[in-house]
Parts: sequence; structure tokens; C-alpha cells
Amino acid sequence: MDDAARPTRQQISDAVDRVGWRLVLGAIHTEVAAASLTEATDAASVAVSAVGPDGQGHLTVDIRAGRTVLRLQSDFGGVTGRDVRLAHEVSGALAARGMPARPGAVQALEIAIDALDIPAVRPFWKAITGYVDEAGSELVEALVDPAGSGPAIWFQQMDAPRPQRNRIHLDIDVPAEAASARIDAAIAAGGRLLSDDAAPAFWVLADPEGNEACICTWQGRD
Repeated sequence: MDDAARPTRQQISDAVDRVGWRLVLGAIHTEVAAASLTEATDAASVAVSAVGPDGQGHLTVDIRAGRTVLRLQSDFGGVTGRDVRLAHEVSGALAARGMPARPGAVQALEIAIDALDIPAVRPFWKAITGYVDEAGSELVEALVDPAGSGPAIWFQQMDAPRPQRNRIHLDIDVPAEAASARIDAAIAAGGRLLSDDAAPAFWVLADPEGNEACICTWQGRD
């Protein structure tokens, strides 16, 4: 795959799943288990060395005492052929050191705000959070944390006021194979499935009081 290619979600998933990465919310993710902060730092160092200068603007690393979380996405948004290639190179380097890449409990959280007049409310949320426009997003209204630590915020167009229900809901983006278990767990915990019309892109669920959340995957969006 050419470095400049913009593959489909299916092509990305097919290319990286077998080396232990998962496509979640416009980026590919994996993690490396670690017994200590030192081991987690070592895994990060292996990954950074594997990508070399090509990783600038693509690889981000989150080091914890029990794991190292790796994320690849082009700095203008989305996954390119280069990100796919780097995922393979990182996985190979980690495997050679006895540190296999694994998808683990990868997920990403979004906050969705329903609004009648998105241009009117979006500047408020951008100002109060200190967020910035998301480069290359398919959702032109999306806002992201410039530090890369907070959840993304996006705005969903309403066609009429809905005072009877909440107007902010959570989107939990998970690997495709994790969706069913997450939905089952939410229902077992007292929730209910409101709609699977858009599945497998997303399922809409509600808590016992009607507050909504969506379980989302990359599938069904190309």
C-alpha cells in the first residue's frame, strides 16, 4: 500500500488486525502489556525507534505503569498507507523484543451535543473547552482537545426541540468485535436497546431513566 493512499475502513482493518492493531474512531490503536513503568517506557522506545522520522505527526504514545498504548493517525486526520506501514513495522519490532502488540481494551470516547442551531452553539463549546477544529474530520463540526487527552466533541443536528430527553449523549467507540459484549453488558446492567437501525455503525441504548449512549464501530461507514 502506497504511503499516500487513503484506504477505506475495511482496507485499514484488514491490513492491521492480524498484527494486533484495531481501527477505532479514525485512528489505529494497539497496546503492549507491561509489568512496570520501566517496561512500558521500553516498549514506547522500541515503537519510536521503529517508526523513525516517518512517525513524526503520526505516532502518539501513552505510557502507563501496566501498559503502553500506541496510536497511529496522520496529522491532518484519518489513516493513510503510511500509518498502516508503520503499524506493521512497530509490531515487528515489538515482537522481536518479546513485546507483542495486542488490541486489548482499546476504545475512544466522544461527547455528542444535539443542537437546533449548530453554528450558534459550537463557538461556546469551543471557547469553554479550549478545544480546536479537528483536522480532516468527516464531521465538519468536530472539536478535539489540542493536548490529545480529552474526548472529542461533535454536534448532531436536531430537527425539532426535544425537551423530554437529554441533549448530550456519549459515543463509545470500540473495536468491532467488542461491540456485542459491550451492548449485552449495558442491557444486563439495566439499560435497553433503543435502536439498531444504523448497526454496525452504531447502536443506541438508554439507561433506566432514558439517558442515551451509543456504542460505535468503524463498520458500515464507507
